[in-house]
Amino acid sequence: MKENIIQDKSFQFAVRIVNLYKYLSENKKEFVLSKQVLRSGTSIGANIEESIGGRSDKEFLFKLEISYKQARETIYWLKLLKATDYISVSEFESIHIEAEEICKILAKIIITLKGKVN
Repeated sequence: MKENIIQDKSFQFAVRIVNLYKYLSENKKEFVLSKQVLRSGTSIGANIEESIGGRSDKEFLFKLEISYKQARETIYWLKLLKATDYISVSEFESIHIEAEEICKILAKIIITLKGKVN
């Protein structure tokens, strides 16, 4: 089976997000923002998985666009967690780099697919 970079990266990112959620809820006793970042951060990979099982190029594209939006939302929650001192600058930078990389990869795939689908 061929390696799927975005599938692998989004899964590893989701693992980091789950660990961040556990840290925030157990150590910082933060339950609202952490739940938001958990939902959006794990949704990226889930939608990528759904896209792979899509029945058409349009369905594939639609699910990837949702993944991209969820990645952007995750970046927002991470910025908010940093701005409110729930995570440090170094913790933020570490995970933010991954989120931006996922956004860039998804954007390239989406742009390429739009040329084929439309």
